[in-house]
Order: sequence, then structure tokens, then C-alpha cells
Amino acid sequence: MNRFILPVITASALIFGVFLPREEAVAQTAKDLVGTWTLVSLTLEKDGQKTDMYGPNPQGQRTYDPTGRFSEIITRSDLPKFASNNRQAGTPEENKAVVQGSLAFFGTYSVSETDKTYTQHVESCTFPNWNGTERKYSFDISGDELNVTVISAPSTGTGTAHAVWKRAK
Repeated sequence: MNRFILPVITASALIFGVFLPREEAVAQTAKDLVGTWTLVSLTLEKDGQKTDMYGPNPQGQRTYDPTGRFSEIITRSDLPKFASNNRQAGTPEENKAVVQGSLAFFGTYSVSETDKTYTQHVESCTFPNWNGTERKYSFDISGDELNVTVISAPSTGTGTAHAVWKRAK
């Protein structure tokens, strides 16, 4: 009897393995986050309205390494060039546009695979109020797309921030 059951089980496993959608078969783990991601969109939802936090075509890069370190840079695509061509001699208006239109930070991260969240432990940030703080996110990876929602973070104001990232190739 066993010689008949084993081929049926093997065939069933192969059939289900071939026909299950890949996204459902992929686990959401720390290993899945590792790599470099480019920003697709970053929105803030508040009172049912969505706002593009860094304009309609934000630029950004987020990198997670396998040892638990991360870095992130986000900029508006329409940042003005400095008339002086010297980054240390910007006008008050130019400096304000850059500060309000960009963000960079780095540190370490940890992943909770059970609840599909990760926490960034910020070591240093261009917004110094985040230095030494933690930012917690929920995440979902589908193919080469990473969807992230801020769960808790210092100094973000009100509303819910959501980002879509695409794996860099």
C-alpha cells in the first residue's frame, strides 16, 4: 500500500508547489529586507486625505545589510540648485527648501517576523530630534516591492505615513 501512497503524495506536493502564487509562498523575514531599495512613493494620510510628503516624484534609497545596519536617504526631485554653487553659502530660502525637502538617517534595525514589523534604531539623522530614537514599521514584501507603514515614530506629526519601495537592480 505504501508504494501507491508515496507517488500520490509526491505528485500532490509538486502540483501545489507549481500552482501556489509565489507571493504567498515567500516569508516576510529579516533576510527578505536585506538589499537596496529605491523609493516609489511616500504619502501621509490624515483625515482621509493623502499628501505626497516629498512631492510627486520623490527620490530615495534605503539599504539594509545582513548584519543589522541600515541607511536611508529621501529627497524631493525638485530641490532648487544653489545660485552660489556652494552648499555652504546657500540663501535662507535655499537652505529651508533643502532641509524641508530631504531627510537622511542611519543606524541598526531588528525584525519581528511574527508580526511582520521592524524597528529602526536611529543613530544619527539630518533631523537631530530623531537621534537615539526608535521608529517601528509594519511591512509587506511582494515580489520586488516593499510596502511600509509607520507604526510609531518620534516627531512625525499626525497622520499615517506609508512608503512604497522597489528593490534596486
